[in-house]
Amino acid sequence: MYAMVAPRDNAALDNARPDSALPQDDLLWARSLHYSHSGSPGLIGVSVGVRAGEILAVTGPRGSGKTTLLRCLSGQLRPEQGEVWFSSVPVHTMGAPARERLRRDRFGWIGPEPRLLPELRVWENAALPLLIAGASHRTAKRAACEWLDRLDIGAFARKHPGALNRAESQRVALARALAHLPAVVFADEPTAPLHRAERSLLLRTLTTAARSHGITVLLATHDEETAAVADRHFSLLDGRPAAAATAAGLSPTSFPQPPEEQAACSLSA
Repeated sequence: MYAMVAPRDNAALDNARPDSALPQDDLLWARSLHYSHSGSPGLIGVSVGVRAGEILAVTGPRGSGKTTLLRCLSGQLRPEQGEVWFSSVPVHTMGAPARERLRRDRFGWIGPEPRLLPELRVWENAALPLLIAGASHRTAKRAACEWLDRLDIGAFARKHPGALNRAESQRVALARALAHLPAVVFADEPTAPLHRAERSLLLRTLTTAARSHGITVLLATHDEETAAVADRHFSLLDGRPAAAATAAGLSPTSFPQPPEEQAACSLSA
């Protein structure tokens, strides 16, 4: 899949890095990302790295750039400036088909909306990344049903999404993000629509999967309790790393707070 991609030149990159260089053992890292939405800044000089198996909470108020950062890191958006690297592969130079294959095969995505396909049964929704990748019907169904069982929703496997409530649908979305055992799960405000008990179940399953299968998780949230499950926090403010924004004299009340843009539906979702 990546035979035509040149290997990463660690020495050249390290020499080019600033003092706040990212460690070489990061599975996924970005440097100096810039992105704008219709001329309005979304990200301004953001650099971040995450190690294999680490749970990183990307925090900040609504409109601070959390979704934009996750979409750039996952290859859904190509940054206007800066670099994104995954396992020595330059995501920022990939064409759209290659980035889509990367999302399908190596990444999982769960957002605040389940985005299930109503014409498919629950297990088919959960198995979608595997089915698209060419897995056998039996293999895909078995993997999907295992995750549905872990999320206490296995009894709904043969039903259609219309039979589920919002919290149950969100569990199916998490099963879909995990069924193909991705290297990285991008979780963009996954608990936003849930009550406390449902939020705890979803986060427990996500973190347990990360620990047991070595899955890296980037968890975007403005909720302190949700962020508390992470190993480390990375805060954004007005599209900048919070420390840089504070140094520039910005605060959550010094700029308008537009709602976070909706993440595009992805086949890896």
